[in-house]
Amino acid sequence: MAETDIPYWRVNVPKEQWPAECPEFLLDLNERDRLLVNRHDKDYQRLTWPEVKQAIEQNQLDRLVRVPSDHRRYLEYNAKLKKKHGSVMNFVLQERLKWADLEQKDPAPFRDPATADIKTLYNDWPYGIDERIVHLVVWTKFDLPDDPDTKVLTKEMRGEIDEYVDKTFCQAVPKENVSRPKVGSSSRSISDQPKVIWFKNWKALKSIHSVEHFHVMLFDPDPAFIEQATNGDIPLSRSLQ
Repeated sequence: MAETDIPYWRVNVPKEQWPAECPEFLLDLNERDRLLVNRHDKDYQRLTWPEVKQAIEQNQLDRLVRVPSDHRRYLEYNAKLKKKHGSVMNFVLQERLKWADLEQKDPAPFRDPATADIKTLYNDWPYGIDERIVHLVVWTKFDLPDDPDTKVLTKEMRGEIDEYVDKTFCQAVPKENVSRPKVGSSSRSISDQPKVIWFKNWKALKSIHSVEHFHVMLFDPDPAFIEQATNGDIPLSRSLQ
């Protein structure tokens, strides 16, 4: 059978492990998920750091996708989570964040980086990018408001996230100067050849909507710093291997 004749739900699966029919977790996929699952790993090229930076700075966040076989694993795992915990959000709250509620303890966002209102963890299912890039997610109990007209973060919130990322993450990589975020952007990069960048996903691309969060990517940071920043966290995709 030619590669082009293989149904999408068998792609990237060894022939001896081919399912007889489409697995339940791959039924009724949206077009974006189906196209990615139907792509062969050997045809996928990981994005370089400059390509990742460009995608984020130009607000082309849909370019950030997982390696096809990793995305299949992600879909399968999420389907199991929903059956066991009711929703992915329940799992994240109970097992990853270990938050009993989303009540904001400190009325001033980001005032105290050690507050119980903020937690930094690995992205459990990272994108298909240069493996020297560390992808973290900063979860918050407080709102990260969007401008109702531009549909991106308000200017005030961008400034607060800028300050928090500077203070919390820039120590992990060389920093020479600061480049300001573009107007109408929900991202920022730092240094001449940026080694730190953050972004907030479009609502349409969020896999978890009810818990606010933004993403921080660091290029080749000090592993000891990441260990400290995440309190020794291990991404699910790595622990399940």
